[in-house]
Amino acid sequence: MKSNLIAFASRAGLTFAFCGATLALFAANQAGARTLAEVRALGSISMCASPETLPYASNQPEAPGFQIELGRAIAEGLGLGLTTEWIVPRRRANIVNCDMQLDSIYSPGRSKGAVLLSRPYQKSGVVLGIARGAEPVANFKDLTKEQKVGVMSSSVARFVLGKSGAITSPYAFENDMLEDLTQGKLYGAALSSATLSYYILQHPETSLQLAHAFDGEPDLAWEVAVGLRKSDTALVDEVNKVLERLLADGSITRIYAKYGVEHRAP
Repeated sequence: MKSNLIAFASRAGLTFAFCGATLALFAANQAGARTLAEVRALGSISMCASPETLPYASNQPEAPGFQIELGRAIAEGLGLGLTTEWIVPRRRANIVNCDMQLDSIYSPGRSKGAVLLSRPYQKSGVVLGIARGAEPVANFKDLTKEQKVGVMSSSVARFVLGKSGAITSPYAFENDMLEDLTQGKLYGAALSSATLSYYILQHPETSLQLAHAFDGEPDLAWEVAVGLRKSDTALVDEVNKVLERLLADGSITRIYAKYGVEHRAP
């Protein structure tokens, strides 16, 4: 199990870094983005994704990740095919050409300039993973001095928890933090909601618990939308219509559920 844990958590760490950096890469490359008329003329729309960042995205057909599956559903709703542009460390932003970036952090009023944003479709952010058998807390401010929480050493979670008076233990690697959590050496660990949810799905024997203990903390809880790179409002409007249908018929909920992730509608 230890080797599987390390392999998974290493990918999870890369995923967190990828999600933080991709929107910047996405915005930096302006050439080639398409309007609604242009994607319809082409017959397809493209999206940026990382090939080894489950549960977000993967180039493996049997487990493509929720970003790829949602991208396909959006493209189908638009009556288009989907092309995936893989972002890997060796590929520079100026040679990546895609129209959509899923899981872009939603900020009202930000839909101007380089990236236009759809309506939000999911609540995301950092959650508290809690060790087997430990009494969960509803809010991180309720943590006691005996409840040590693992955090990434340079993370916002470390700052927020430290400011609240919680006892934290910094880690350089997410796999080490997850291993200590599963062994009961920590009360909890601050992790991305998708990373922890997918780990629990793959390792139910660990009996880890997930608490949305950072809801209401703006630096650790946010909504996500589809980022449309230098497009037009017509395409945003059509994507919003598709998202409304996918939310209404439960498609988005089912896509997330395949990867153990709870769909929390905005």
